[in-house]
Amino acid sequence: MPEQIITRNIDAPGLATLDGYRRSGGYQALEKALKEYQPDDIVEIVKSGLRGGRGGAGFPTGLKWSFLAKNDKQRYLCCNSDESEPGTFKDRMLMEKNPHQLVEGVLLTCYACRIGTAFIYVRGELGHAARQVERAVADAYAAGYIGTNILGSDFSADIIVHRGAGAYICGEESALMESLEGRRGYPRLKPPFPAAIGLYGGPTVINNCETLSTVPAIVLNGADWYASFGTEKSKGTRVFCLSGHVKRPGNYELPLGTPLRALIYEYGGGILGDKQIKAIIPGGSSTPMLKPDKLDTPLDFESIAAAGSMLGAAGVIVMDEDTCIVAVVARMVEFYRDESCGKCTPCREGTFWLVQLLERLEHGHGKMSDVDLLLDISDNIGGKAFCPLGDAAITPVTSAVRLFREEFEYHARYGRCMVGAGADVARQAALSGV
Repeated sequence: MPEQIITRNIDAPGLATLDGYRRSGGYQALEKALKEYQPDDIVEIVKSGLRGGRGGAGFPTGLKWSFLAKNDKQRYLCCNSDESEPGTFKDRMLMEKNPHQLVEGVLLTCYACRIGTAFIYVRGELGHAARQVERAVADAYAAGYIGTNILGSDFSADIIVHRGAGAYICGEESALMESLEGRRGYPRLKPPFPAAIGLYGGPTVINNCETLSTVPAIVLNGADWYASFGTEKSKGTRVFCLSGHVKRPGNYELPLGTPLRALIYEYGGGILGDKQIKAIIPGGSSTPMLKPDKLDTPLDFESIAAAGSMLGAAGVIVMDEDTCIVAVVARMVEFYRDESCGKCTPCREGTFWLVQLLERLEHGHGKMSDVDLLLDISDNIGGKAFCPLGDAAITPVTSAVRLFREEFEYHARYGRCMVGAGADVARQAALSGV
């Protein structure tokens, strides 16, 4: 394996404890920052190293910090650990196995951005992860790493762990803030953006768990060291969540720019049953599918975008040759229908109708016109929903129809799949010209 940064020693016994984290060099970055750097210095270090956030949007972290409104209002930090994108499970691992690394990253961000109160928002279903973070916060308070005059400095900060209720929409930053404030997790209209008016009306930084867990290593070793990993435009490493029809699914921290083929075959062990790849989703279910002719694409923000998809949350889902694409898309859109908050009509009604059509096709009752109708409904959702959930919901549909339209049409024409049990029938029909 290449050199690891945030998953180094991830399976070491006792790493989740304060003593175990200290043995691995924990809290040295915080001590160094308080002794050697001013807050603005930390912002510049992170700006030079961490060129793209790790939550999915890929927005440069230090640049986001520099956007905070300069006024006399209290500032806040929200750590978005509401990991709910299908195909992702890295934040869960980081919180369960190395929670103090996240706590240190939160403290460094608070120091850099002159923030006094931070919230770690953990997805409701991640009970063990939440308890690990809560224990880490309590131990850090007792050791003097959190609280008033941290390590004898004039820096003070509090950290509050908040558990969500399992709503996908609360992974959207403004809905997360609504939830923290005690209201239903509905997204807010933007602008204003959180950096100007965020949590409780104050300037707010919102970063993902993986992003904040990366900050201690950057501060301790320097921006140039971190930028030596990855590519010129996509710096550093990324934890890729590999799942689907692979022999060794799991989390793999690799330099950005690692070829997709290497992730799947070298680290993931190849495809189950040594079958052929049919499709890959590179960044979680809300990112467009790719065909196997894109296997040599480097896993970085720019290359994946040029290939026709997005790196997103780095949830790489692999599907083999026997996968029914129609069934896959139906399952994904059912998720988005169920997770729609219902605030806006395009998303609330559109996801419902997409599911109706996909289920009709999947169960043998579809019509040929349904394929174009899927695209028509998607067009009425894309760019017209109140928040990005609408765009996420249509991505599986539009990319699948673009790449595998023949499968949708076969479902409509013959009422069965082209693959699996129906593969032989499909081949015979094609040969006979039926």
